[in-house]
Amino acid sequence: MPRLPLVSVVDKLEDAAWLDPAASTVSGSVRKNMPGQPAVTDLLHGVPLGHPLHPGLVAVPLGAWVSAAVLDLLPGNERAARTLVGFGALAALPTALTGVTDFSQLETQQQRVGIVHEAANVLATALYACSWAARRRGNQGLGKILSFAGLAAAGIGGFLGGHLSYRQGAGVNRNEDLPEEVPDGWHSLGPVDGFPVGQPASAKLGSVPLMVLRTVAADDGVSVLAGTCSHLGGPLKEGHLEEVRGQLCVVCPWHGSTFSVASGEVIHGPATAPQPVFRTRVRGGQLEVSLTGAGE
Repeated sequence: MPRLPLVSVVDKLEDAAWLDPAASTVSGSVRKNMPGQPAVTDLLHGVPLGHPLHPGLVAVPLGAWVSAAVLDLLPGNERAARTLVGFGALAALPTALTGVTDFSQLETQQQRVGIVHEAANVLATALYACSWAARRRGNQGLGKILSFAGLAAAGIGGFLGGHLSYRQGAGVNRNEDLPEEVPDGWHSLGPVDGFPVGQPASAKLGSVPLMVLRTVAADDGVSVLAGTCSHLGGPLKEGHLEEVRGQLCVVCPWHGSTFSVASGEVIHGPATAPQPVFRTRVRGGQLEVSLTGAGE
C-alpha cells in the first residue's frame, strides 16, 4: 500500500538541518528557564507517573476542540461551543509546557520533527484563541471558520506527535524488550575481580550491554543494571556516580537521567521508566547475573 504524501514529508523533516537553529533556540531557552527545583521538572516529564505526562494532557484540548467542532455543525450550541473553544485554548498551555520540557531532552532528528509539531500546535492554539474572541463579539461565522482551521493545524500537530512517539521512539522505554532478550537462569560475566571497585564498568550478556558496579571489594557488593538508559539509550557505563536522597545513583551522560544503583528507580528524569536491575551472585570467583530471579 503506498504511503500518504504527508508521511514522506515528515520523513524528510528528520534530515532538515535548517530546522536546527530554531530547535536549539527553543530547547536552550527551556533548559535555561526551567524551575530550579528538580521535582518540578520531574513532574513535567511525568516521572511520578512512570511514563511521559504530555501524551495524557494532549487529550484535554483536543477533546474540547473536537467536541466544539461537532457542536458547530448543529444549531443552537453557540455558547457551549465557545466555552469548549476557550477551555481547549487554556488547557493547551500546561500541555505545551510538558511538551517543550520533553522536547528539550530529545535527539537532533527528533527535535527537527518536534519543532514543527510545536509550531503547528502554537498555530492551532492561536486560531482557537482568535475564534473565542470572534464568537464573544457575536461573529459566529468567523469563529467557526477559525475553529476549523485550528482543528486542521491541531491535526497536523497530532500527526507529527504520533511520528515522534511511534516512529522515532520519543518517550518510549528503551529496555522494554529486555526480558525477551535475556535467557532465563544465571549467566557468567567473567571474574568478579576483573571489574574495578567504585566506578561503572561495562559487560555484555549476549548482545545486551550491562553496567557493572562494585561498590566494595566484597563479593556481595556488586550491582548490575541494564547498560542502555531507558530514556534515549545513553551508555550508563560512561555516566558518573552521585549520592541523591541518600542513595548511590548513576547519572546518564546524555541527558542526566538519574537512577538508583540498588533498585534502578528513576530518581530524576527525563527518564520515566526504571532501569532494569539484575540479581547477582559470585561463584568460584565468577560474577553471575540473572534477570528473571532464578533460584539458587
